[in-house]
Amino acid sequence: MKKTIIIAEAGVNHNGNINTALKLIDKASLVGADYIKFQHTNPNLISPFAKKAKYQIDNTKNKNSQKKMIEKLHLNWSKYYEKIIKRCRQKKIKFLTSAFSVQDYLEVKNLNMDYIKIPSGEIINEPLLRKVSFSKKKIILSTGMSSNNEILNAINILKKKILKKNIILMHCVSDYPTKVEDINLKTILHLKDYFKTEVGFSDHSLGIDAPVIAVALGAKIIEKHFTLSKKMSGPDHRASLDPKEFFLMVKKIRKIEKILGKKKKIITANEKKTKLLVRQSLHAIDNIIKGEKFTHKNIALMRPTGGAPPSKLKNFIGKIAKKKYFKYEQIK
Repeated sequence: MKKTIIIAEAGVNHNGNINTALKLIDKASLVGADYIKFQHTNPNLISPFAKKAKYQIDNTKNKNSQKKMIEKLHLNWSKYYEKIIKRCRQKKIKFLTSAFSVQDYLEVKNLNMDYIKIPSGEIINEPLLRKVSFSKKKIILSTGMSSNNEILNAINILKKKILKKNIILMHCVSDYPTKVEDINLKTILHLKDYFKTEVGFSDHSLGIDAPVIAVALGAKIIEKHFTLSKKMSGPDHRASLDPKEFFLMVKKIRKIEKILGKKKKIITANEKKTKLLVRQSLHAIDNIIKGEKFTHKNIALMRPTGGAPPSKLKNFIGKIAKKKYFKYEQIK
């Protein structure tokens, strides 16, 4: 099985602090993530009158506007991207960031990323989709809050310039944390069958069960929020995994990849050994003298294999033994 891509979604869990961002990179590398992803926050995209979502109010303990929250969590990207990407190279972990507008995309498109990540909220952002469609990169498109028609429209815009095989849809529920009854992992199967694309899972539920199961259902990419500590103040820390939990998730995903194996029937080396012991073959069940006729009273199928196979039993009945056989001797 091809290795699942695991993304540690640092998002805004750096809390606007570059040193925290660098620590997130260090920890994400240690726990086995393939990528660490940040969000190219841009307070200018948010009206002062935009309200916070309930989870944002609950997790930040204040009712300030969404704009004020993002201003507090914003990093000076033009100043810090070079430092962040350098740290990623040092720690041997790949870098990604999400763009929320055409302007944001133009600022990040030359950062040499493997993928362009379009967040769930921007699946209807047609100017952004059109601009991104000119990219030669693979596109990761999150589908939280979206209908089939909205997803199809986004795909149709993107595939005007790029191959459909370069679009990866991410099943996502935009609720932090997502309730167990709302995760609906079978959406992964629906997206794959309905849109004929590769599919991943961007998870906002608590714990690691959902992403591990998602891999078993065919998710090629797993994205999970990542924090240094759930006790930190901020909108996403509570629905994130700390380093210990993230390490366990990676470990379980790598284990389930081994369990899933390859899409073909394989006889293992140990099975080949066991086969010799547990498959039946033709044996004498009494002493048989040369010239005696084989009957159901003196021959039968028994373990181990090595004698004539079961399919040949009928061919022996009524035939004459050409040699002497001792009781339990294999008849070949």
